[in-house]
Amino acid sequence: MALSDEERKRLEKLEQELAATDPDLDRQLQDGMSRNWASARTVYAVLSVFAGFALVIAGIVTQLAVIGVAGFLLMVGAASWFLGGLSQGGATGRQPERPTNGGPLPL
Repeated sequence: MALSDEERKRLEKLEQELAATDPDLDRQLQDGMSRNWASARTVYAVLSVFAGFALVIAGIVTQLAVIGVAGFLLMVGAASWFLGGLSQGGATGRQPERPTNGGPLPL
């Protein structure tokens, strides 16, 4: 649902007031996901992949397929989570900018 002209003007005025009163918050909101979260996401994903690999090895050593399958699923899930974050926000964690006309995000 598109914004009316009056709503769009109010929103633009609020954005300008925010930028004038608190430029740090405005910059943080413009950046989307913070870089700290993007780097933490990377660390958690890599640690999860290593933990999954350790479970696969433990499954092989103990000859319990359930442990190996759980480790494999953990590795695939962690890799998917990491790569999903890259496709959404890139390596910097930035979200795509929304058009000013209130339309959908570009693909």
